[in-house]
Amino acid sequence: MNILKPHVSLNVSNIDASVAFYEKAFGVGATKRRPGYAKFDLALPSLNLTMQEAPRTGINASHFGVQVASTEDVIEARRRFEAAGLKTFTEEDTACCYAVQDKVWVEDPDGNSWEVFVVKGDAAVMGSQPAMPAKNDAACCAPSCCAPSKLSDDAAR
Repeated sequence: MNILKPHVSLNVSNIDASVAFYEKAFGVGATKRRPGYAKFDLALPSLNLTMQEAPRTGINASHFGVQVASTEDVIEARRRFEAAGLKTFTEEDTACCYAVQDKVWVEDPDGNSWEVFVVKGDAAVMGSQPAMPAKNDAACCAPSCCAPSKLSDDAAR
């Protein structure tokens, strides 16, 4: 099996707001737009992201993520998000999924949380205590930040 890239399909309540968010987050325009549908076919990170407009039913996924090679890559993602006006939350040396990670989080208009993260080593525990209450306390390694009232501009810290 030759895996080309991950694919994520999202149901979104407002296709225009979601496309605007992802264009800012990824720094590129959608590769395909149709009524109620959009596709981002990204080379870096390698990702096939599609979305279709549908009524809001709640958050149906824990979170999504892009693994990068270094802490510098995480910092660059945070800078890009902030320059695009997106609210961010960062975690440094956090234990998640039995790994020590640095990460930055953003949340799209429908409450889907995205992390850009680097694995720095092994951890003896599944997850650290979150810095802020998680949206779903039962979910491990879910963003501890991303209820809309919890996201803030890291640059202001």
